[in-house]
Amino acid sequence: MMQSKLSPLILKGFFVVGLFLGALFSSFTASAQQAAPSLPLLFDARERLARPDLSSLVRLRFLTSVDFPPFNFTDQNGKLSGFDVDLAREICAELEISDKCQIQAVPFADLKDALAASQGDAVIAGLAVTPELRRQFLFSRPYLMLPARFVRNLAAPLDGKTAAALSGHPVGVVKGTVHEAMLAAFFPAIKAQAFDNREALLTALRDRKVDAAFADALQLSFWVSSPASAKCCALFDGPYLSEHFLGEGMTIMLRQKDSVLTSAIDHALGALSRNGRLQEIYLRYFPYGLY
Repeated sequence: MMQSKLSPLILKGFFVVGLFLGALFSSFTASAQQAAPSLPLLFDARERLARPDLSSLVRLRFLTSVDFPPFNFTDQNGKLSGFDVDLAREICAELEISDKCQIQAVPFADLKDALAASQGDAVIAGLAVTPELRRQFLFSRPYLMLPARFVRNLAAPLDGKTAAALSGHPVGVVKGTVHEAMLAAFFPAIKAQAFDNREALLTALRDRKVDAAFADALQLSFWVSSPASAKCCALFDGPYLSEHFLGEGMTIMLRQKDSVLTSAIDHALGALSRNGRLQEIYLRYFPYGLY
């Protein structure tokens, strides 16, 4: 899911690994005192996807990158880590092929060509699903949707707890992004103020030059819990999902010839969604939640 962008919302390199790790580990204690944020189920609880026979499978090689925290990165010990890495291992365990599983990191720009050249069997790295890629590859069912959210300055007086309360208030957004277009389409009554980049937007929010901002929930969830926010702000209302604006969500990309393996991965994702393991991985990397 990421050759050009994982819906402009999550371009690779969103934030540096150091910022992510600091926000992540400092948040565990506080998050433990809160109700566990819920991960929306993307599989019907009654749906049972057949598990294809993988007895002839020699190995399953997952390809990922190391520059998209918290989904894939190298930790302080140089070990390949992240949401996608843990999910790949759980998929293998669910399919009872852990002894045949490998996870390899390659440069992000090389992922598509590496898969096409059979240097791996599946890409799990936040590659955005596009019509062009669908003509070349197969994709699993989505396992995570990345929503848009509002974040508000706590000093701003709002009359209500929904987006309607933002009418008449200046709400920042990064110009030229899907979030700017989505804000205009979903909330035409909100007075939008465009900024050149995310840093300028969040600085203006912290300094209360705008009362709220509309952006990617992934970025916002870590920013509000990081020292950069100075505890000024909190997520507000939402989440907001839109395939039109934000894409199909996080998926796994496979070769066209591997329809059986794609079905097996869909089976595993459905099982992990139902048995709670997907939720456990989600809470491990998103203790404050995206939703």
